[in-house]
Amino acid sequence: MIVLTGAAGFISSCLLTKLNAEGLFDIVLVDDFSRTERTRNYVNKRYKELIPRATFLNWFEDNAACVSFVYHLGARTDTTEFNRELLNELNLHYSQQIFRICAKHNIPLVYASSAATYGLGELGYKDEDQLAFELQPLNPYGESKNDFDKWVLSQERQPQAWKGVKFFNVYGPNEYHKSRMASVVMHTFNQVQKSGAMKLFRSHHPDFKDGMQLRDFIYVKDVIEVLCFFYHQRKGNGLYNLGTGKARAFLDLAKATFQAMGIKEDISFIDTPEDIRDKYQYFTEADMTKLRILGYDKAFMSLEEGVTDYVQHFLLKNATY
Repeated sequence: MIVLTGAAGFISSCLLTKLNAEGLFDIVLVDDFSRTERTRNYVNKRYKELIPRATFLNWFEDNAACVSFVYHLGARTDTTEFNRELLNELNLHYSQQIFRICAKHNIPLVYASSAATYGLGELGYKDEDQLAFELQPLNPYGESKNDFDKWVLSQERQPQAWKGVKFFNVYGPNEYHKSRMASVVMHTFNQVQKSGAMKLFRSHHPDFKDGMQLRDFIYVKDVIEVLCFFYHQRKGNGLYNLGTGKARAFLDLAKATFQAMGIKEDISFIDTPEDIRDKYQYFTEADMTKLRILGYDKAFMSLEEGVTDYVQHFLLKNATY
């Protein structure tokens, strides 16, 4: 059976849809299922069992012999969270326990790292394993992810197959519950529906004009294609970037959203909140060479293609994937 953590969340619930489409139904879902607002992300999909996050580690110890693969995508993903004890508990210690069990029983593991580990990008965005020991993340969330990456790389006992995936800016269906941490596509859609206009963060960096902050935006449907590729490709252990390899401006993203909604552009700028201003990334772009060398050869959707699909097939219809 396959274990899928964070199963009620954004990326995991989309992955569940993809796994079902591939004929995989013997799947155990792990999450905090008390958050009923996320139930529609998994309620109509096929799976074997729901296991609360709080009891999963004990279950895993007892049932490891029955598990054939683990996707550990559950995490505390709020980049503005400064409770280090909470982040260490959920993103580091909990993940360490999962890794240890996978290593003990030689269970293939794919886990969620983050592009937040790269900090300001002073050392670039190349997913070389040893670079993890030199990175300086900008916030406790990024530190918790990088701490786990470093810990994994330092372990003598590892599963035969494992990959840590550094997600860049993922957007798409099933993120409606993420509030402030939802993608700018969703925030744009909601603002435009409410007021007919969108306010983007103003640049506070002399090298970037307003709206021209650059990020590597990747559509969640492309993300789950890569995650399924990792299910079949067990070679090449290590850390892997997951973006498109092409940075785009927030202004491009907002314009694409207006276009997909069929509404005339009305975009203005507001100051970036002070609590994140000094930790704000102005440029991210994944180096995708390592994944391509491993054998992944599918093209990624353009920003315009992904936004159009998301807006027209999901947001406008209030639909999940």
